[in-house]
Amino acid sequence: MASNLELSDRKLRILQFIIQEYIETAEPVGSRTISKNKALGVSAATIRNEMADLEEMGLLLQPHTSAGRIPSHDAYRLYVDKLMGVIGLNKKEKDEIEGALVGNIEQIQELLEDSLALLTQITNYTSVAISQKVEKSKKIKQLNLVHIDSMTAVLIMVMEDGTVRNSKFKLSVPVSEEKLELISRTLNDNIRGKIIEDFDMNFINYIKHQIKEYNKIFDDMFTVMKSNMDKNLSFNVLLNGATNIFNFPEFSDIGKAKSFLNLLEQKNEVASLLEEKGIRKGNVNIIIGDDSIDDVLGSCSIITTEYEYKGKTIGKLGIIGPKRMDYDRAYSVMNYITKRLNKLMNNT
Repeated sequence: MASNLELSDRKLRILQFIIQEYIETAEPVGSRTISKNKALGVSAATIRNEMADLEEMGLLLQPHTSAGRIPSHDAYRLYVDKLMGVIGLNKKEKDEIEGALVGNIEQIQELLEDSLALLTQITNYTSVAISQKVEKSKKIKQLNLVHIDSMTAVLIMVMEDGTVRNSKFKLSVPVSEEKLELISRTLNDNIRGKIIEDFDMNFINYIKHQIKEYNKIFDDMFTVMKSNMDKNLSFNVLLNGATNIFNFPEFSDIGKAKSFLNLLEQKNEVASLLEEKGIRKGNVNIIIGDDSIDDVLGSCSIITTEYEYKGKTIGKLGIIGPKRMDYDRAYSVMNYITKRLNKLMNNT
């Protein structure tokens, strides 16, 4: 992608105008349309030259049937990363959100459903939520470390309900079987009867002090212990406005629209989508569809945020729309609704 350092201020302003115009109209943008914008103060001939340069840089594309240009994948990335503005919500919109989102962690399902309804209503995109089922943590009844070799062990945990969880993991430092057995006994004596939330920094430092020079083994074990707990968490996927995609000309093809709807029916696929890494703006993650991907996702962009309970992330909100998404507004709406949701769920 062309670095924005290689782009003059004029090129950046022209590119920004083209992207915003295309987002609004879904029509390729020509030099005549741009020249009508007096704020740019550039002649049509100069605009044509600048557009040719932008096309050569891979930031503009020319559809087969049009003399106008449309933004490329790299152009959208540059826009979101460097050119996107933040459109604040007006008082009416804020009041509407705060009036619609009421409750607390006990009504998490209702809060999420209301959040998705608001996201769909305000943005007109499909909204989705992933929520871990907030369940009471189980106490650890027994913990054992089993020696495999000097650099490998197996963590075995027996929970209060009788379930057994085990994980093989690598050790940061070599240890003998006899020494690991002593460490295992020390850990079991201190951890038995605890839940994962009991492992604050004071408790962790105390445990490390107990096993002295082998405290790195605790770090190894604790990493796999947390991962093991997370794997056993179940999750729900909630959707709102799935058919809103039909409102956008990019999905006027019935086959493409059906592919999108079929994708939304696959719970694990939707969860994976929201886990993708994109351009990070604070708590907001923006994933821009890639034209090189020959499927429905290449035409989509996804914006996600995380929501928390007691300082721990327990799920994500997301909106899915065409790559020609109104990123400025979608970002602001996602950010505000997530802040409101976090406030209600944590009683702050």
